[in-house]
Amino acid sequence: MTGTEERTSAESPEPGGYAAARLRLLTEGARTGPPRRAALAELTDDWLAGLFTAGAGRPQGISGISLVAVGGYGRGELSPRSDLDLLLLHDGSDPTAVAALADRLWYPVWDLGLDLDHSVRTLAEARRTAGEDLKVQLGLLDARHLAGDLGLTAGLRTAVLADWRNQAPKRLPELKELCDERAERQGELRFLLEPDLKEARGGLRDATALRAVAASWLADAPREGLAEARRTLLDVRDALHLSTGRATDRLALQEQDQVAAELGLLDADVLLRQVYEAAGVICYAADVTWREVGRVLRSRAVRPRLRAMLGGGKQVAERSPLAEGVVEQDGEVVLARAARPERDPVLPLRAAAAAAQAGLPLSPYAVRRLAAAARPLPTPWPAEAREELVTLLGSGRPTVEVWEALEAEGLISRLLPDWERVRCRPQRNAVHIWTVDRHLIETAVRAAALTRHVHRPDLLLVGALLHDIGKGWPGDHSVAGEIIAKDVAGRIGFDAEDAAVLATLVRHHLLLIDTATRRDLDDPATVRSVADAVGTQGTLELLHALTEADALATGPAAWSSWRGSLVADLVRRVGALLAGDLPDEPAPTAPTAEQERLAIEAFRTGGPVLALRARSEPVPTEETPGAPEPLGVELLIAVPDQSAVLPAVAGVLAVHRLTVRTAELRTLRLPQDVHGDGSVLLLDWRVAAEYGSLPEAARLRADLVRALDGSLDIGGRLAERDAAYPRRRGLLAPPPRVTVAPAASHHATVIEVRAQDAPGLLHRIGMALEKAGVRVRSMHVSTLGANAVDAFYVTTGAGEPLPEQDAGSVARVLEETLRAP
Repeated sequence: MTGTEERTSAESPEPGGYAAARLRLLTEGARTGPPRRAALAELTDDWLAGLFTAGAGRPQGISGISLVAVGGYGRGELSPRSDLDLLLLHDGSDPTAVAALADRLWYPVWDLGLDLDHSVRTLAEARRTAGEDLKVQLGLLDARHLAGDLGLTAGLRTAVLADWRNQAPKRLPELKELCDERAERQGELRFLLEPDLKEARGGLRDATALRAVAASWLADAPREGLAEARRTLLDVRDALHLSTGRATDRLALQEQDQVAAELGLLDADVLLRQVYEAAGVICYAADVTWREVGRVLRSRAVRPRLRAMLGGGKQVAERSPLAEGVVEQDGEVVLARAARPERDPVLPLRAAAAAAQAGLPLSPYAVRRLAAAARPLPTPWPAEAREELVTLLGSGRPTVEVWEALEAEGLISRLLPDWERVRCRPQRNAVHIWTVDRHLIETAVRAAALTRHVHRPDLLLVGALLHDIGKGWPGDHSVAGEIIAKDVAGRIGFDAEDAAVLATLVRHHLLLIDTATRRDLDDPATVRSVADAVGTQGTLELLHALTEADALATGPAAWSSWRGSLVADLVRRVGALLAGDLPDEPAPTAPTAEQERLAIEAFRTGGPVLALRARSEPVPTEETPGAPEPLGVELLIAVPDQSAVLPAVAGVLAVHRLTVRTAELRTLRLPQDVHGDGSVLLLDWRVAAEYGSLPEAARLRADLVRALDGSLDIGGRLAERDAAYPRRRGLLAPPPRVTVAPAASHHATVIEVRAQDAPGLLHRIGMALEKAGVRVRSMHVSTLGANAVDAFYVTTGAGEPLPEQDAGSVARVLEETLRAP
């Protein structure tokens, strides 16, 4: 039968003709996807129009009554088992005739066993019902004329759209609440093993909600990939209806292989990955759209008051700097006007880290520009790029939204090509509640809360990101992941020793939990096997934290206090086996000629002397063996030995917005030929400007002189600056942790500080140690992403280690100081 014959047959008001034509359309398989849905809608349109004309008894010139498709049918999205959403619209002049016509329309539909959602209303009744019921209003936004009085239908569409746009400031928050409640009940489509294609977050209902937002003219969704994502979910629903013969939207496990075959896909995993990718596009579009709606509504609420106060005029949004080339504007992170992504390959990671640290979303326009213009990072990555990645991973919950923004524009797969194999990859395990890629990010989020428990938070966070990276390859994912992790670690700039640690973490990330829950911990062979696998105390410490983060990110069934106690017991036993004498205070290297010159000049002048110079170290690659990698600026300071040097120097650097990457302080004895008997404090620090250029060395020295003589109020300057430009933060970082390392040195007490890096942190630590009356003999400071890991070797005024009780008291006071706001 030709298409014309099929349509002619369907136009007959007899149910049999429509049913036969419908069955042929759904079973022949010549048309699938959008063409089949459109053909099914057209077929149904013709049949219902025939029923309407026959029932009205007036083939020509029908007025005062019309048949309207609404909702999904109005959009022409008829799946094989979709219900028909119909409105019989009339002018109220002849209710009896309308009721009779309704019976002639609805009963044939029911006779065919089709689901029907129907209503009979006047224009005024339709508008009133829409005003009372948001779901009704959403359905009417897609109203489409089928038969009867076209002018009546056009009047309905015009009135409903006008009402929707006029009431948008009130109705859109209601729609957002409706979407949130549904997401809470149904979960996220992109992570569910048996998702509801319509109701789950990121499903067809959310796509429809985005159309409603666009119709309000208040905001619009990002269009890239949105239509294709919607089409994918509709195609899957079509296949689900055909394979099950039921009107269902839930993609059950037992039906996934059949649905995949219906769509010509390899297997159920490929099917789920397509569904997850589509849901991810819709979720990201929804996040961006609702954020824009909120921004517009807030600006509308504030603007009248501003105009009244300021006398009118357009206000320019304030831009607050967050990092080099990155600013905050109107609640989003955007690129600075002077930013040049085509010349700054680190900018995507710097912007992402700044956004996550501030707890702010990345502007989709900024991400799109970065994706279009940013150059690829060199191999290996520069140190700054690696640090920004660690900062992003260590930002806690805000990391998720920022990571998804980068992923939406393909930036993650460009930065980490191995990510593509785990992206949207389902995990057919009842314990796992996330896809592989989201599980890796969730593990990093959990690990961020444990960074105070390890000496190398950067390795913990990167290990969390990579621990399941091998799941995209055949075979044991731990074995495959070990190879990938080692390669990735080298590409992002870790040295060979750190890369080996990361590879060990990935290879053995299940070792502790499996051994603790399945082996006899009293058997020495059990403990020895774990010790042989991890090798060192540092790796054991990292593996313990990774084990907990991995389990917490898997799901509620994967971790418990019982499991945690078993793992902790195993770690204690393995640690005891690995333990030896802890190293004493690292021996200082001999001073360079420049350091010795600065020390002598400082002693003779009685004031601070400093030098700023670029610093680099060789990082060999295959292309450029021995090529230097810039590490920032080295700041050398020599100061005659006196009190309060540490807080003074750290405070001056904070005032000038200089970030301390690494820092060492030590006492340098002067050469014998120098007159007098004294010593000089030598500070060798690597610093970088938060944004902008570095200050001149002369300005730094002048402020340092004032800080040392007490004429520069560092605390006041920092407080004044923070009041003018408060730093935005995401969720609260893990609290600082201050411990005393027992027996770490025979000559001093070692106090270890692990805290969130922040402007003025070293100044606060120095002030607290100064108030405690202890002397800092030397220190070793490092900043790993957003984490500061510092060790201070302190003594009494007489140069002796602190008594145990005093050491504990100093540590407690220092921790309380850092915890205070």
